[in-house]
Amino acid sequence: MNATKDYLFSPLVYGSTLSAIGIYFLRQYMQGGQFTKNTDETGRVVIVTGCNQGIGKETVLELARRGATIYMACRDMRKCQQARQEIIKATNNHNVFARELDLCSMKSIRNFADGFKQEQNKLHILINNAGIMDCPKMLTEDGFEIQIGVNHMGHFLLTLLLLDVLKSSAPSRIVVLSSIAHRFGRIKRDDLNSEKSYDRKMAYCQSKLANILFTRELSKRLEGTGVTVNALHPGVVNTELFRNTPFLGSKIGKILIAPFIWIFIKTARNGAQTSLYAALDPSLENVSGKYFSDCTPKHVGSAAQYDDDAEFLWAESEKWTNISI
Repeated sequence: MNATKDYLFSPLVYGSTLSAIGIYFLRQYMQGGQFTKNTDETGRVVIVTGCNQGIGKETVLELARRGATIYMACRDMRKCQQARQEIIKATNNHNVFARELDLCSMKSIRNFADGFKQEQNKLHILINNAGIMDCPKMLTEDGFEIQIGVNHMGHFLLTLLLLDVLKSSAPSRIVVLSSIAHRFGRIKRDDLNSEKSYDRKMAYCQSKLANILFTRELSKRLEGTGVTVNALHPGVVNTELFRNTPFLGSKIGKILIAPFIWIFIKTARNGAQTSLYAALDPSLENVSGKYFSDCTPKHVGSAAQYDDDAEFLWAESEKWTNISI
């Protein structure tokens, strides 16, 4: 008995136990804020982009549980249909639909918007969830640097094409997934399309800064319409977003790094919580132009407060996408 007691309270075992408890609570803390309010979304129509996996899929799953009618807008229709079937099976909500949307193509975006309007005359929530990160230099179908093209320009066009339905369905909401990386970005007025030089990480930061500037400028233009728009940082989440990152995106990189970053990375479900908060929380019905993380308001970086950059970006986005409001 004494031997057992001595073992249990030995410095090694005692220290290991305290460490395990500490790691557990740190892991729980790093999962961030949770959206716990009960809402009934029956009859509400939602579009979520890029949702066949990760944060987007978890967002759709929870919306389906709450009774919403959801359009899953994805590039890979095979994966989208598979995710749709899984969500229907888990929620018994059959009002979940898969539709093709390739944010690399202005034609695809216009086709999606036209098709949606033929099916629906209401849209209560648009969640601009899709995104790519840390890509080698590539261009979209329309000649846009792919990160600014997909993360900003594609969603800019999609949002403006759907504004008439959002306005007629008010009160309605637009949710834009950005990133804390916006703090490191700057709008390159003389090289927005990265034609003169290209840094894959800075191009990503610029695209995430563009998300914030777009949100703030659109909010001003939507005053009095009953449509709100807010941006958010979901956190550092265990998704496929890192697939293009050298080493981290490789199989061996994932194996070697995973034990060290596991404590600090959110699950996809927890990464979706701020999206759900921004889309559903009743207290945000009249809140617009803000930025959230962990289900709480946060301050944006200094570069996201430059109104002249927001106006410049808006004007350029209208030119690139051939649309205006």
